Order: sequence, then C-alpha cells, then structure tokens
Amino acid sequence: MSTSRSCRRCQKSTVIRDDISGTCICTSCGVEQEFDNFQHSFGGISGPQGTFVRVGSSASGYDLSYREKKHYGAQKEIEAIALNLNLSAATSAEVRQMIETITEGEFGCGIWFPVLVGACSYVVMRKNNRSVAIAEVASVIGCDIHELGRMVARIVDFLDLKLPEFDLVNHLERAIRTCPSFAGISKDTMDKMIKQGRFVLQCAVSWFLTTGRRPLPMIAAVLAFVAELNQVQARIDDIAKELHAAVATSKKRYKELLQTLVKVAQALPWGMNITVKNIVQNVPFLIQYIEMKSRSKRGIGNGTKGFAGFEVKEVINQCLQKEVECATYDCEAENDSQYFDIKNRNGIPSFPSDGMEMVKLSQECLAKIYSKFKNAYDYHEPTNESGECHRIKRRRGSGVPEHEWWTAESDLCKKLSLKQILEKNLGFNALPPSFVAGRLACKRRREKIMAAKLRINMIMQPSNAASDGKEDCCLLEHLQAEKQQQQGVKVDHIDWEDCIIELLLLHMVNEEEIEKGHYNTLLDLHVFNSGCS
Repeated sequence: MSTSRSCRRCQKSTVIRDDISGTCICTSCGVEQEFDNFQHSFGGISGPQGTFVRVGSSASGYDLSYREKKHYGAQKEIEAIALNLNLSAATSAEVRQMIETITEGEFGCGIWFPVLVGACSYVVMRKNNRSVAIAEVASVIGCDIHELGRMVARIVDFLDLKLPEFDLVNHLERAIRTCPSFAGISKDTMDKMIKQGRFVLQCAVSWFLTTGRRPLPMIAAVLAFVAELNQVQARIDDIAKELHAAVATSKKRYKELLQTLVKVAQALPWGMNITVKNIVQNVPFLIQYIEMKSRSKRGIGNGTKGFAGFEVKEVINQCLQKEVECATYDCEAENDSQYFDIKNRNGIPSFPSDGMEMVKLSQECLAKIYSKFKNAYDYHEPTNESGECHRIKRRRGSGVPEHEWWTAESDLCKKLSLKQILEKNLGFNALPPSFVAGRLACKRRREKIMAAKLRINMIMQPSNAASDGKEDCCLLEHLQAEKQQQQGVKVDHIDWEDCIIELLLLHMVNEEEIEKGHYNTLLDLHVFNSGCS
C-alpha cells in the first residue's frame, strides 16, 4: 500500500507500507522510514474503544470516595513512618490499631496526622519496653519535640495508660551498638564499654546526676567518658548529635560527671592531687574503691577500716603489686607495697590484722608514693587492635594504664533497679545538682532582698538610716563584696532583678514568695492588677 509521503533520504514518492510488519519502506533506496508508524483509528460504533483514566478512579472506572482515599493515604503514612523507625509488622499493626481507636476509625489527613502517628509509635515502643527517645522520633517525623510531647501526653491521658520509666541502661547499650562513632571497635571492646557504661551510669543515678534532667545528654556524657577510658576516638559533639541530644547540655553533664568523680576520689589517700584533668588516669583506683564500698551497706561503719572507710593496705597492694607492673610495662620497679607491711625483726607483724587504724600515714607521704608510681611509667608501648606496637609518650591525664584493671565483678556492672542502686554505698553522698542550684539561687535572692530593703529604708527614712547607719552600711558593704567576689568583676550598678525586687517590696509582697523567683506571676498579681477589685 503506497502512501502520499516522500522518502526522507531520496525525497522520492516511492514509500509503501509493508502489510506484514506495518512499517513504511522506500522502494527506491530501501530505507525504512523512522517514526512513521502512526495508524489512523476511526471512532464510532465499529471503531476501537479507549479507557478513560483520571485521578480518583480505578482501571474499571470506579471512583473512590473521600473516606476511602483518606484511609488509603493514612495507611501509606503509617507504613512509611514505621519503616523509618524500624518497627516490626506486629508493632506497626499495634500502632494502626491505636490510631483507629483514637480517631474512631476515621484516621485523618493533614500536617497533624504524622505527629499522631509518631506519638502512637512512641507510646507503643515505650509500652513494649523498647528504649527510644522522643527526640529520635521527632527527628524522623520532622516535627518539634515539644509538639510531639504534647501529642504523647494527650494520647496517654485519653487511653488512660501508664508508661514505664525511661530505661537509661538499655538506651546506653543500644547507643553503643548503633552509634556510628563506635562502629569500628571490636566486639570485646564493645562488651567492656557496655559494662563500664552501666557502672558509671548507675553511679551517676546514685549521685542524683540524672534527677530532674533529660536523659540523653547524660548518656552522651557517659559514652564520651567510657570512650576516653578505652582510648576510642569519639568526640562528645558527634555522640550528642547521633543521640539527638543538645551538644552544650551534653558537655555540661560531662563536666558535672568529672567534678563528681573528683569529689568521690578525695577519699583516696592521694585525693588532694586528683583534679578534673587527671581523673581519667586515676579511674582504675577510683573504680576499685567504689566496688569495695558497694559491697557494704549504707550507714554501717567498720572499725577495721582505714582512711575514708576502706582498707588502705588492700587497695595499695592491689594497685602497686609488682606482678601487674612487670606484666604491663617494659621497665622494672620496686614493689612499693612493702612499705605498708609493718613487721618486726623476726618478720612477725607488730600489730593485729584489725589494727590498721593504728597506722599513721600522712597525706604527704602517700601523695609522694603515688606520684613516684605514676611518674615512673610515663613511657609505655601500647598495642593497637592490629597488633602493631609503637612507642609514644603518655601525656598525664590523657589515659589510663593498659593493664587489665577492669574485672567487671561488681554488681553495678549488671542492670539494677532504682531501689537496688540507691541501696548501694558508693562512698559519696551527694545532693541533686538542681536542688543545690535552687538553694543557691534562693540565697542570692535573699541577699538582693536585704540590699533592696536597705536602699528603700535609706530613701524613705533617711533620719533612721543615719542613726543606725553603721550597721546597715557594714551589711551592705558585705553583700556587695560577696557579689563582686562571686562575679569576679566590680559591680557598681543595679540590675533589672534588683529593680523588680524593690518594686515588689514596695507593693508589700511577701519576701518568701520573692525568694522563689516567679517575678512575672508576682508582678501580674500585685502590681498590674493592684488597682482591680
């Protein structure tokens, strides 16, 4: 069958259509014509019929209703969030059932629905005792953490649920296994870090470092501390970002942890020489001391104990024994523990075994012995995981000795309940830092109230202020000197807090209420609404 079109090559009108293949071929040059296979179709009763497809329709022409489309979109949203949170099929079904119960089978669509799905996923995981942080769920959904928290509170209140406490230990173990910062360490090192992390974290719980605080920054601080103990290259900034914790808060918790360990280490004979800079190097001795104290119950004293309630001879013999030194370092040293064996000429101890408190060893003597032991091993040959040895100079405070000081025999290496942790005697009784900060803030406000009363009295009653001005001036100077000493700079002006306190005092507000520091509430009650009856 010939066509009316000309050949694209020879420009001759000798193009015909092949009846078998349906392609157009030029009979003059034999070239197959490209993109010329369109066949006209004629409509009508006998012509071919097409299928009309539009949004909201199936191939059969059935239109979905608004409710069905909403359910379909909600199911896709639930599946996507469950996939990003690594939820199992059973957990995903439980999340869908919870959403169906809350919405009474209507589900939903809009920007609020992903927040509802994330909140239900968080509640289900917490019910199943799976360690997950609300910040992690918020990062997956892409919403604000406070918005997600409000949705979680509404769900718990609507369903009348009681979620278990956030498991710090489980989340720490999961973080060590999943964080990219610890991806390159060996399995033995990881197991040791998990046990050490349990030990330090449960000690922090006993010292109330987690009371009233968000848990993730404290976990990041413990992970950074344990990584430094095992010489793992992991920065606290990276760990905090991987845990979705605030970097500044994590650094603050790390500093608080080191400061608390320094306070605990003051019980050691050389505790006066331990600071934040060298606390990591003293961790082996400190952990042995805490393990020994944890074996005894709280409030029970023992007359056979030496300094700070522990046996000095046992600790020194364990820390300074010659076998450990020779197995760890290449150089040899004397066994300093012989200086603590008091014997007479016949080799018989000159005092009974329970008379260790009779030994009078000064702090300076023990500090010199410890310094001699520490300075004797500034050089060592560490071995990395690949088996290569290289000699480096150890910087003081940068690491711990490489010998096996960690035995993992303490009960604190196991997961304990809160009651069991608080029953342990760790050698240091601390108050919650938030409570201490609150007491200091109340004391500072009390001083500001006293100074404001003096200024008001000097203006309103100058004659009375002149009669007994000596005592008031001395008190005012004392308060100003303490303020300058605390701030480190000379303060000659009155800040906004002093002005608010003076205003509240002029409106006869109770001083105990001012000490609490709720200035906005007090101003609304006593100043701005004072004229309203």
